[in-house]
Amino acid sequence: MDFLGNRRRAVALWVCWTLFLFFSSGFSFYLPGVAPQDFGKGDVVKVKVNKLTSVKTQLPYSYYSLPYCKPEKIFDSAENLGEVLRGDRIENSPYTFMMQEPQMCNVACRITLDAKDAKTLKEKIDDEYRVNMILDNLPLVISFKRDGINAVIYEHGFPVGLKGKYAGKTEQKYFIYNHLKFLVKYHKHEETGAARIVGFEVKPFSVKHGYEGQWEEKKHLTTCDPQAKRTITTLDSPQEVEDKSEIIFTYDVEFEESDVKWASRWDAYLYMADDQIHWFSIVNSSMIVLFLSGMVAMIMLRTLYRDISNYNQLETQEEAQEETGWKLVHGDVFRPPVHSDLLCVYVGTGVQFFGMILVTMIFAALGFLSPANRGGLMTAMLFLWVFMGISAGYASSRLYKMFKGSEWKKITFQTAFMFPGIIFAVFFTLNALIWGQESSGAVPFGTMFVLVLLWFGISVPLVFVGSYVGFKKPAIEHPVKTNKIPRQIPEQAWYMNPVISILIGGILPFGAVFIELFFILTSIWMNQFYYLFGFLFLVFIILLVTCAEITIVLCYFQLCSEDYLWWWRSYLTSGSSALYLFLYAAFYFFTKLNITKPVSGILYFGYMLIGTYAFFVLTGTIGFLACFWFTRLIYSSVKID
Repeated sequence: MDFLGNRRRAVALWVCWTLFLFFSSGFSFYLPGVAPQDFGKGDVVKVKVNKLTSVKTQLPYSYYSLPYCKPEKIFDSAENLGEVLRGDRIENSPYTFMMQEPQMCNVACRITLDAKDAKTLKEKIDDEYRVNMILDNLPLVISFKRDGINAVIYEHGFPVGLKGKYAGKTEQKYFIYNHLKFLVKYHKHEETGAARIVGFEVKPFSVKHGYEGQWEEKKHLTTCDPQAKRTITTLDSPQEVEDKSEIIFTYDVEFEESDVKWASRWDAYLYMADDQIHWFSIVNSSMIVLFLSGMVAMIMLRTLYRDISNYNQLETQEEAQEETGWKLVHGDVFRPPVHSDLLCVYVGTGVQFFGMILVTMIFAALGFLSPANRGGLMTAMLFLWVFMGISAGYASSRLYKMFKGSEWKKITFQTAFMFPGIIFAVFFTLNALIWGQESSGAVPFGTMFVLVLLWFGISVPLVFVGSYVGFKKPAIEHPVKTNKIPRQIPEQAWYMNPVISILIGGILPFGAVFIELFFILTSIWMNQFYYLFGFLFLVFIILLVTCAEITIVLCYFQLCSEDYLWWWRSYLTSGSSALYLFLYAAFYFFTKLNITKPVSGILYFGYMLIGTYAFFVLTGTIGFLACFWFTRLIYSSVKID
């Protein structure tokens, strides 16, 4: 009894610790829209700097990896787990504004490049790196108008520099953007009169500043002078990037009152220029898939109703001896498959994925995971994955017990470590490559330790709890008994070949998501926001229905041809859509991205391999569970002696 009491106390302590971790981490970041910051005239507004990004290399770097102006002391802002995994490195900067007080030609600093700095800058300009800054949680953007569109389009950050040639010269030169013209948009609160920041824009210029005499702090420049009201224009001589080049960094600040309210300030950032194409594509895809799903469901219901009626009538007729079709394999249809342990593990992992994605979708659609909360989406998905371990253990142990398994601890161990172990190994390898490039995208050792702690400290114990509960429940009973001697499977038609039917089965689920997939890939690899979670949730529902129905149809045809080996085929039928997803990712890489470095290509395909593997587990599990429900339903609906 003492042993049981100690065990209960240990479990209670572990549950309390788990809940404490969840709530402390879950509420450590604020929900956007809850606490706007008010500024009075003359209040200090500090600009923060974030990582340097490039769509050509996909390797982020710290802002201060380039020879930019530095404050007296550099300190990092508090970052959540998702931000660190995304490579965000948010730090303070020397750029300080006074609210509603315009500034002109402020000198940030003066530097002299050495050969190493000049080479680094040229490399970053070649790779089209962009500088990212943040003001009051709003990212810095360049605004421009696209032909044929009335709305203003925003581009994140500004380029490090540009390449060009002097008039009449053939040699290509590198120029750095060293003058920034900031525009801060604010909205005055109707009741308090306080200003709230609703926009943060910039126009970068490259200008070779001049001054008279020796350089001194706060020295007046001849290229821009607030007293003479001389401003920087595109006609000024640009600043070259060369060894021993003297570069003076300057900035202007303008303030503009805006009608946009604080609650709507992110709307402009989330605006999609091709929204009509996006909407029509999604609706068109949804209608086609729903129509096909309706047709499939109607055919299945009519066919099954006729089959079951015929089989039940045959029991009283002499024709019972001439039965053909799916009823003939009733003695083998629930025979455990080969590698049944592995199937249990993958189904359990798929249930875990389904739970994580479903809850994430719901919270995102309700607005809790706005892009304003950087890293919030990834943080939420990580913690949900960890806590959904209990469902993985439960599902795998229930299936394992149905297959007459007895070593539940072994199957639990495999469920807890197989999929996360494979993902962690790939992730660790990719992280080592990023580390070798000295990129800020490399996950620090401390964060890696936190990930391992979440895995071993919370996920693994929860998998064991779920598995223990699931194994204690009575085993799932089959509607028909299994024969001791396996029935011989007749020769199948060419179109019922497992490889062919599996490949055919993945086309329809992929067709349900490939349009939305384009926008998701663009947001990930082109540094754009994705916030159409309502449509994504609709596509997710369509994916579930499509995976279930295509698997049921092909499973029915398979059983009608007296092939009862449906367990793994049902999983692979809908799971094969992951193959098409990976092929589409390869197509996207070669047609839409301009990645030239081998390391960047390895990173792209490595991360897409992780995503494809997860998609395979999710869709495969959906197809398997649908087919499992279907076979139990039809074999419990007929009279079998």
